[in-house]
This record gives sequence, C-alpha cells and structure tokens, in this order.
Amino acid sequence: MKILVCISIVPDTTSKITKEASDNFLNKNNLTYIVGPYDDYALSRAIEIKESLDNVEVAVFHVGLETSEPLIRKCLALGADYAIRINCEPKSSIQIANEICAYVKENSFDLILMGKEAIDYNSGIIHGLVAAKLNYNHFSPVIKLEIINNEIELQIETDLGKSSIQCQLPAVLGCQEPIADWKIPSMRGIMSARTKEIKVTEMLYKEGDFIINQETVNETNRKKIIVPKENLTVLIQALKKDIQFK
Repeated sequence: MKILVCISIVPDTTSKITKEASDNFLNKNNLTYIVGPYDDYALSRAIEIKESLDNVEVAVFHVGLETSEPLIRKCLALGADYAIRINCEPKSSIQIANEICAYVKENSFDLILMGKEAIDYNSGIIHGLVAAKLNYNHFSPVIKLEIINNEIELQIETDLGKSSIQCQLPAVLGCQEPIADWKIPSMRGIMSARTKEIKVTEMLYKEGDFIINQETVNETNRKKIIVPKENLTVLIQALKKDIQFK
C-alpha cells in the first residue's frame, strides 16, 4: 500500500502578523513556520498504519520553496520514507490540487491524506478538489481511520455528531484530531532522515491568471474585554459588531 501525505507549511500561531510599511503585503520575514497541525495528524496516522501493517510506503508531498526543506526533513524523521517537493510558491488551492493530481497520475497511490484545512487561509478545499479530479472516494473531516484488507473504516464529524463509514480504496481524506497522537522525532529518526530522498521537481501548472495585489490583517474588537454575565446584551451587540469597545 502506498500512502501520500500532503503537507502545508504555515505561520506558527504565536507569530505576530504585520504589514510592510511600503506596500500592501504581509511581512513574512520574521515569521516562524510550522507544518500545519491538521497535516501533522494525517502524517502521524499514516506512520501508525505503516508500523502496524506490512508493505506500507509513506511519502510526503509539499508545494513550496527550498526554505521548507527543514520541516520536510522533520516529517521524514517521524517515519515517512521519502518526500516530493514541487519547487514553487503556490498562489491558490487550485494550483496545489493540480500539482498533487499530476504527481498521483504518474505515481499511483492508494490513499491520500492531508489536514482538513491549513491554518493560514482555512479554505479546506484542496482534498475535495484532488478527489474530484482523480475520481477517488472523499471524506472530511475524518477523526478515525482503520484499514482492513482493501477497505477503510472511517469515523467523520458531522453537524449532527459522528458517522461511521466503510468504503473502498483509493480515497482522499481530510484529517483532524483525534485521528492520531502527534509524534516527536526520535534521535534515530533524525539521523536516518538525513539520507532520505527529497525529490524536487518544477511546477507543471501556471500560477493562475490572477494577481494578488493586496493583503489585509483583520482587526478585532474583542481585546481582552470581560463582559459581566448580568450584561449579556452588550456582549451580543459586540459580537454582532453593532457597537465597539473603547
């Protein structure tokens, strides 16, 4: 069985987001980057499957620049066998989905895992785009995953609670907690990751026929203001943005 885990690399939630004074774009120079937390869950489950079943291969896939390779190495240290990096700075979810599909069509995989969404733009559509283009079974958000023969048993979160599902491979899944426990690289894993291959290829698809000309940082009116329970009307109005705290 071959499992492809697609990862996003996003700013750490503790990073301070600011704008460049000279233009309309976000200042990315001082940001700390991490693998998307939901992608970490997907990778951890893939490695658990590899450890529990025979003849399982786990590959990591990322669309990004060379600066992302230290974090890709961390994924390899956790237990992935090799990685693929598409050398470009992606501009849209559609571009990333197209690159994933192009690689999978040339290199067949039984199961494609990724987080239910990246925590930067939270669009959460890449897994759906990939599944539609490849005509694979698709579910998200998946909170439990088991593989039995050539079938997968899933538990997904719904508006009404949880649903248990069985379906055939191949499939594309968007994952979230508690599908697995986050893993920490061992010293042995870190050493072995140094010799594992990161295959680098150039992008096949154009960035798109659009240009991003401005980025904005949302301001919030909720700045550590405590509203007494006796005054819930004020809280309701604030949440509706009918008033502003001063």
